Amino acid sequence: MRYLHTMVRVKDIDESLDFYCNKLGLTEVRRSENEKGRYTLVFLAAPADQSRAREDQAPLVELTYNWDPENYEGGRNFGHLAYEVDDIYALCDRLMKAGVTINRPPRDGRMAFVRSPDGISIELLQKGGAKEPAEPWASMENTGSW
Repeated sequence: MRYLHTMVRVKDIDESLDFYCNKLGLTEVRRSENEKGRYTLVFLAAPADQSRAREDQAPLVELTYNWDPENYEGGRNFGHLAYEVDDIYALCDRLMKAGVTINRPPRDGRMAFVRSPDGISIELLQKGGAKEPAEPWASMENTGSW
């Protein structure tokens, strides 16, 4: 398992970049915009992590800017922790057998979400390309929220 990023939702991308980059000293290493989903993702690295973040795409802070206005109350601006895993199906199976709810099953063979006992969302991402869709995951419904 490898730590990838922490996601934080932001209301104003320019104000947030001013804070994280100009004031805190992080550097933008990657950006993607999704017109269909109506959001922008900006990935930032600490100065000592920049070369590693560019090569390995980790460790990073992900700023998520949703184009449609939304008020993030009660800590909802914090998104999730993300980890790259060697075998998403094996890990989800192990977690489920240990009593962990798989909130977003890895139907696509690439991504799943679980929650910590304190309600923190944890994203699990398959290392390399997605695995072939397989049961029971392919037909498993979402449970709760993530």
